[in-house]
Amino acid sequence: MNNRQYQIILVDDHTLFRNGLRILLNNQQEYTICAEAANGEEFLELLDKQKPDLVLLDIDMPVMDGIEAANRALKKYPELKIITLSMYGEEDYYYKMVDAGVKGFLLKNSDINEVKAAMQTVLEGGSYFSSELLQNLVSSLRSKSQQHEKQNVLSERETEILILICQGFSNQEIADQLFISKRTVDKHRSNILEKSESKNTAQLVMYAIKNQLVEI
Repeated sequence: MNNRQYQIILVDDHTLFRNGLRILLNNQQEYTICAEAANGEEFLELLDKQKPDLVLLDIDMPVMDGIEAANRALKKYPELKIITLSMYGEEDYYYKMVDAGVKGFLLKNSDINEVKAAMQTVLEGGSYFSSELLQNLVSSLRSKSQQHEKQNVLSERETEILILICQGFSNQEIADQLFISKRTVDKHRSNILEKSESKNTAQLVMYAIKNQLVEI
């Protein structure tokens, strides 16, 4: 992190939750809540006036939920960084949020250190999945795929690179580990995205979990 202060929009229909998270984040020097919304519609109106560095977005809200809000916001502002705030039992929504282009997933009961870790990762261009959420996803995906054979269409090298991507390594770091050029890794990554029908790193993580290529 540098010395700049990141502008955050907080979107959640529970006032007490917003108040608590605002207090926690405003106590951190690098973040400030620049605006708040109680539903997706209010959030979209804010985006025409505010240019946040990051959005913390609830899924289940009245008027307009987080899924529709994320889809609309990211179609208009594709570079917008969004972290989903989630409760247990909402795993079925994750696929839709990943498809929309959301970069991170946090449980609402996460402590401030995990919230900061997620925010920093996403602000720096990465994707973040709460470890507890990943555990739930693994269980859910495996139970749904027990009756089916694995559908992995990747080569051995592509699978190796995908596993390293899921572990958070950059293309350059992967190149260094495998003793190949970054350009080669870039090409493999492009092929992996195409073969797995993924649009981003978050979808690659989902693909890897579904096909049991990574252990959580």
